[in-house]
Amino acid sequence: MLSATEIEQLDRDGYVGLGPLLSPSEVAEVNQRIDELILQEGAHAGSELFDSKYIRHPKENGADRLADLVNKGAIFDRFYTHPKVLSAIQAVLGEAYKLSSLNYRASKPGQGLQKLHVDYGNTVPIGGYKVCNTIWLLDDFIENNGATRIVPGTHKSRALPEDVMPDPLEAHPKEIKILAPAGSVFVFNSHVWHGGTVNHTQNQRRSIHSYFCATDQPQQLDQRRYITEATKKRIGQDAQRILDVL
Repeated sequence: MLSATEIEQLDRDGYVGLGPLLSPSEVAEVNQRIDELILQEGAHAGSELFDSKYIRHPKENGADRLADLVNKGAIFDRFYTHPKVLSAIQAVLGEAYKLSSLNYRASKPGQGLQKLHVDYGNTVPIGGYKVCNTIWLLDDFIENNGATRIVPGTHKSRALPEDVMPDPLEAHPKEIKILAPAGSVFVFNSHVWHGGTVNHTQNQRRSIHSYFCATDQPQQLDQRRYITEATKKRIGQDAQRILDVL
């Protein structure tokens, strides 16, 4: 479902925009559900991710988090089953992939800065890429509200940001920011150097990340451990395969 141009950009630059996959009304519905969950979970919001025994993910004070969205309503099913997204994931990881985690991240006003990093333990692995991420924009991503930055082409680098930069928190001369309206979706090879920037506005900058990995990798959130029977009945076998819970 990707054009030749989209596949070429994803391979060359390490990221590609898929355009608006959510309507304004759908964005509003998702944000309403997010608000409900933030209120319900309070201080425990995102705890499933932080407590993962498989991949350590330290709690981030500069952003609000939610995790395990797979089990928190049918409204989130599209975020890891959309056919165009899966086509992009397959272009990076091949046919042997699974959902690693489905999380929400909102950069807080005045915060949100992340160092440039990759989402894998080393540089380009032998045998192919191992991780790929999807950003669903729940707010407009603009220049000053904490938009994600990416250094194009670095997914093919043999170096990590800390190997060549005095301070990976600083801007890289070749970095770009993902700037697009709410409802847009971007897929990026998670071996590319990337990170959040500072949110200089008075509002949160909200997004959902559907993060995928190769089938030979541990999931960021063990889907078999967390999946509920109600969710399994709702989503069907195709989605269960994506979650690796069959």
